Amino acid sequence: MQVETGTDYPLGAVYDGEGTNFALFSEYAERVELCLYDADGRQETARVDLPARTHDVWHGYLPGVPAGTAYGYRVHGPYEPHAGHRFNPHKLLLDPYARAFAGQFSWHPSHFAFDRDDAAQDLKADRSDNADYMPKAVITIRNAELRTCHEVRTPWHETVIYEAHVRGMTMRHPRVPEALRGSFAGLSQAAVIDYIKSLGVTSVELLPVHSFIDEHFLVDKGLTNYWGYNTLNFFTPQPAYGAGGAEAFRECVNRFHDAGLEIILDVVYNHTAEGNHLGPTLSFRGIDNHSYYRLLSTDCRLYVNDSGCGNTLDLSHPRVTQLVLDSLRYWAGELGVDGFRFDLAPVLGRDERGYHADAPFFLALAQDPVLAGCKLIAEPWDLGPDGYRLGDFPPGFAEWNDRFRDTVRRFWRGDDGQLPELARRLHGSGDIFEHHNRKPYSSINFITSHDGFTLRDLVSYERRDNRANLEDNNDGHRENLSANYGVEGPTDDAEIDALRWRQQRNLLATLMLAQGVPMLQAGDELGRSQQGNNNAYCQDNPISWIDWPALDERGEALTDFTRRLLELRRSYRVLQADEFRHDVEDPSDDAIRWINGDGKPMREAHWHERDNRLLGYLLRENDGNGDARRLLVLFNAAEEAQDFVLPPSHEGWRLLIDTLDARPDFGRETSAAESPRRMAPCSIQILTSAGRVDNES
Repeated sequence: MQVETGTDYPLGAVYDGEGTNFALFSEYAERVELCLYDADGRQETARVDLPARTHDVWHGYLPGVPAGTAYGYRVHGPYEPHAGHRFNPHKLLLDPYARAFAGQFSWHPSHFAFDRDDAAQDLKADRSDNADYMPKAVITIRNAELRTCHEVRTPWHETVIYEAHVRGMTMRHPRVPEALRGSFAGLSQAAVIDYIKSLGVTSVELLPVHSFIDEHFLVDKGLTNYWGYNTLNFFTPQPAYGAGGAEAFRECVNRFHDAGLEIILDVVYNHTAEGNHLGPTLSFRGIDNHSYYRLLSTDCRLYVNDSGCGNTLDLSHPRVTQLVLDSLRYWAGELGVDGFRFDLAPVLGRDERGYHADAPFFLALAQDPVLAGCKLIAEPWDLGPDGYRLGDFPPGFAEWNDRFRDTVRRFWRGDDGQLPELARRLHGSGDIFEHHNRKPYSSINFITSHDGFTLRDLVSYERRDNRANLEDNNDGHRENLSANYGVEGPTDDAEIDALRWRQQRNLLATLMLAQGVPMLQAGDELGRSQQGNNNAYCQDNPISWIDWPALDERGEALTDFTRRLLELRRSYRVLQADEFRHDVEDPSDDAIRWINGDGKPMREAHWHERDNRLLGYLLRENDGNGDARRLLVLFNAAEEAQDFVLPPSHEGWRLLIDTLDARPDFGRETSAAESPRRMAPCSIQILTSAGRVDNES
């Protein structure tokens, strides 16, 4: 087969209409073989050496090789684990820049590059061939087959995020055709999109859709990786989410955009599916282990494990930074994605000295013209040294705020001494984020996420029940800051059940009334349970799926309550903070005022009343013409009813929502509110008042 020199850029396989250019980075390789296969990836048709090497990129051009051809690489070099090199040409490797697959991955002993019968385990190379068990990359026609995806840009301060799973949303949805359930096509059915839109959210954050594989230990147990945090390739959509690959995903994005909804992807650039030093050799490890991964300086045989998943990508290496940026640019620029949530994001800013907010990756990301308009969200912790970095990401990032989650859980559980911390979280966590001109929307507020209890389970279980994960109930968080109110799990006690539903309303209301960006986990608005499982990462079954057919009147009422909360949030500008508001005396300013049960401003002594569970949160918005509208939120986390004196208002107060009512009447004619307000145990009341600023006391 004729092979020409070709070019070293772009990386990957690029078809130009007459032939294909192949380019693969490997700094330490000694030789790179390109293996061509038929379209289904079963039969090898040719094998050639890439003839040229430029800036450690091996490249070659093959005339007449068309789009649709499957291929893989065999990379030659030293097998010296203690030096960080694990080359083994007996292993067919997946191109890191592959955009489509032929065939499927299946576990087989041949995926391991070392002789597992050897006493030292990984020091002797294995000579078995894994090609029959590996998916092959497929040459695609870049851009030509993908229709333009129009943009949706929701301002950060108006954003409400809905965290969802492609399969979990649709596997039991009665209005999604059975053949489409669990796929991108199923997710983008009108019934699903219309429902999400009806809630009032603006952005859907999808758990990982990059191609991933099940860990070997899960397969041995008959389980699977449901969440998807085990990436095989950063450019290819997960094949299990339906045929059509990138085109099917892009069509899904188009349909959400047509409804005015953004798509945010949860992305995992901190580690790969190749695991630790005893893991398989599938792609990066066999192409250039020393460059792609962070290795222990004392023994390069072993991996730095800041991810907790066996290995850690080395984002301090310019070629790894390039890989991640190229991947992000592909999903945003060609597939229309509106933003990214970075799993274990401190890894992206690490080098051998630790984490840096001005790391090269962050600087490059900030300057990228394609990614400049994307929403960027950090999970601000990893398992490395000083791995908790909440508030320490550069401007432009929002961050998952677990301080908000834990404080709100403690407050509604009835813990002592929570008022000062609750006020900080309701304020938008300015104590954490108000620096370097960062805004309240730097805080992604959440009560629950995919990782942990659902909202229903948070008020139903005090202990996790992860026995279905087959780890003897030793996995998942031990302390969930949850409560069961007298009975563990489901109950027939009507009083306990009513309190649980009210506490769910309280938690949802606190989330939607706080400054910052709220994130709602899909199904929480329905009262979905995972039967007490707080680590359902391996449960691709009804434990994790939303059980739409089981939705009852109580779940429908909670859904309606969520809609009304989000309608309230849209109606009051003060709930969509684009600047930090503070407790100020000047009534001409938009402000926050903290009110005690006597209807007066909180004083220093009030904050130190550890057994006090009563707090008022007063927000004011001025229209610039002397008129003001005020929103008063009253929180009572006590187990007994309490009176709250309403602060003075010339026009009087009107009740909008009381969480004692499962179906509040917000949006209709509101009733006048008398003072003092009698508040039921564990409840929230939301009131409003309008009038001249100079009439306020």
